[in-house]
Parts: sequence; structure tokens; C-alpha cells
Amino acid sequence: MIQPKPTISVIIPTYNSGATLSIALASIKRQVFKDLEVLIIDGVSTDNTLEIAQKYKSHFQVLTVVSEPDKGIYDAMNKGISLAKGEWLFFMGSDDSLFSAHVLEKIFSLRAAQTHDVIYGNVQSTRFAHPYDGEFSYYKLATKNICHQSIFFRRSVFQKIGKFNLKYKIWADWDHNIRWFYSSRIKKYYTDATIAYYADGGLSSLNEDVLFIKRKNLKLLIHGFTKLPPAARRDICNLAIEESQKKKSVVLPGFLKVVRFILRIHKFISHKFISHKFKK
Repeated sequence: MIQPKPTISVIIPTYNSGATLSIALASIKRQVFKDLEVLIIDGVSTDNTLEIAQKYKSHFQVLTVVSEPDKGIYDAMNKGISLAKGEWLFFMGSDDSLFSAHVLEKIFSLRAAQTHDVIYGNVQSTRFAHPYDGEFSYYKLATKNICHQSIFFRRSVFQKIGKFNLKYKIWADWDHNIRWFYSSRIKKYYTDATIAYYADGGLSSLNEDVLFIKRKNLKLLIHGFTKLPPAARRDICNLAIEESQKKKSVVLPGFLKVVRFILRIHKFISHKFISHKFKK
């Protein structure tokens, strides 16, 4: 008999997470919304992580545990994407927890759950009381990242724009967010609700992803240049030019010529529009 597919797959990468995993799983267990599966993607833990995972198997319709060597958290998340059966995917850290028992119920009662590809909200730090970080704009995403603990992805998002790029050890989620947020193929919706508590002080806050930082402005040029305000376009373009002068491999000279041409065209069109408006 073919089992019906769950509405959502909750994916939790783990590695020696015995001290925190039970809190994450307990927050999923108490959800009023039960049409879900849990996938624990483990990197061959040497503590009691797998024992804790096994103890929770009876509390869920489906709890799948995979333990094998991986290339880090984003590799584990990509494995989860491949294994997930749900229509929607949600990623939690093993030291995160859902904000309340009604989080999933509220999300999947939204009309956007029928019409949109991505739904995102807020998260709250376990160290600070204020939520992070409201609705994002194109420009805001150029300077801040959306926490993955606040985002629900329809499965088709990964088919359209791809999985997490393993070249980026720390900020692969920011790279991924830039790709879907700026894409005209992805319909996104913000809800002013707190989705999860996240453990502040994780991987991204302790390390710098040098490769991503070097390439971020180029990515913004490629994926969202035309959607940024004119001043932001100039700022990002100038930064990209500065980076290319330091390392010629970062931005191709030909590409820079195209960018400069776009800036000139935009300035010309804006000037013509303003002149025409005042002539009326």
C-alpha cells in the first residue's frame, strides 16, 4: 500500500547533538499539526545523538535517521532535500526549537500555503528577546540574511533554483536566499509570526565565509541588480569593481562593461522620464 506523502518534511542536520536534539524533537512532537515527517541527517556522531533520535521514533508518523559522513551542514541539508517526501521542506538546527505548539498549524492555514512557493516569518534568539527580522526587501537582503529557521520551502523551489552551494561553508543559505528571493519564478510570502527559537552563536556567527563575502556583490549583480534602488545598484556595482581590481578573477571585465552600460541606460531612462513628467 502506497503511503500518502506528508505535507511537510522537517530536516534536522546533526553531529554530536546529544545535548540539544531532544529539545528540537520535543518542539516538533508537541505540534498540533501532525501531517509531517522528520528527517535526521547525521554526520556520524560519536555521542548519544542517534540514541535520542531512536527514542523519538514512536512519536512521529515517520522519523528517518541517516548517519553517514558528510561535507558539513549544507551537505546534510541537501541530502535531506533528496530524501524528503513532503510537499514543503523546513530546516531546523539540532539546537533550535519551534516557537509554539501552533506554528505549523498557523502556517498551513494561510492561503499562501496554497498559492506561494516560499513562506517566511521571524525567529527569536535564545539569548535576546527581540524577534529577527521582519519582512525583507531586495535591498535588505543585500545586507542581512533570512534565517533558515524561519523559512518554509515548497519542494519545487529546489527544482527551479537548485540546492545549497557547498562551495560556501558558512553562508550557503544566504547564497540560496539571494537566488530564490530575487527570482521571478518564486512566489514568496511574509507572515508576521515567530516561527522558531534559534541558538544564537552558531556556525555563521563564529566564522566568516571568505569566498561568499568575496562573491556576494557579484551575486547581487547577477540575481537582483535590476530590482535594487538606483543608489544601491551603484554602491554594489562600485564594490564589485573594487573587488575585481584587487582580484581580476572575481568579476570578468566584459561583465563589468555590461553593468556600467546598464547603469548608464538606467540613468538615461530615469532622466527622460522625469523630463517628460515635468513637461506635462
